[in-house]
Amino acid sequence: MDTLTVEQIAERIWLSIADRRLRPGTRLKEAELAEVFGVSRARIRQVLATLEREGLVVIESNKGAVVAKPSVADAKDIFHIRAAVEQRVLERLFTELDATKLVEMFEHVAKERIANHNNNQRDIIKLSGGFHVMLAEMAEAEFLCGLMRDLVSRTSLIMAAFRDTNLHNCGPDEHEQILLHLKNRDLEAAKQAMVHHLEHVESALNLLQDRAPPKSLREALA
Repeated sequence: MDTLTVEQIAERIWLSIADRRLRPGTRLKEAELAEVFGVSRARIRQVLATLEREGLVVIESNKGAVVAKPSVADAKDIFHIRAAVEQRVLERLFTELDATKLVEMFEHVAKERIANHNNNQRDIIKLSGGFHVMLAEMAEAEFLCGLMRDLVSRTSLIMAAFRDTNLHNCGPDEHEQILLHLKNRDLEAAKQAMVHHLEHVESALNLLQDRAPPKSLREALA
């Protein structure tokens, strides 16, 4: 009996990609994944299909699935598109903002600080990406929310492929600065803070570095 859902397994694999335990090019064997997670191969096929839709996995005919290997051009495209989407999210959020939403967003940043203090990389990854998705949710913009989820996943893959360090830190200080501008009803300052934030994230990439060889599935998903 499958005890883990498709979403739970997909998140585990996504986190392992994001914190560089599963490197781009790693082959994802159905039988091995089924054994690692204690589920059926049918469940694993559902998971891999989900990850393929999110751009994290490539399923090759007669070869199976591998962690996607983004190119330098892919990385630049993702950040270019994300910058535009994030600006629109802030514009939509500005019209829907209220005190309750602000409190919830500041509480999220507080959780990010705790994760950073504890150096809990998996919580840092989930919360830092979650901040950007939350902005779209708070904007009550369903289409933008779907885009942000996709872009956050793809950004995680880009960071895993091209980041110089294993440490993943999107930055609670910069997230808080964006919120402070929104609290002060200064949309343009919030948008500029977002531009600075994304440029900071992109600057952590080394688009010339060689990729390290992939780890085994069992080690990467431990």
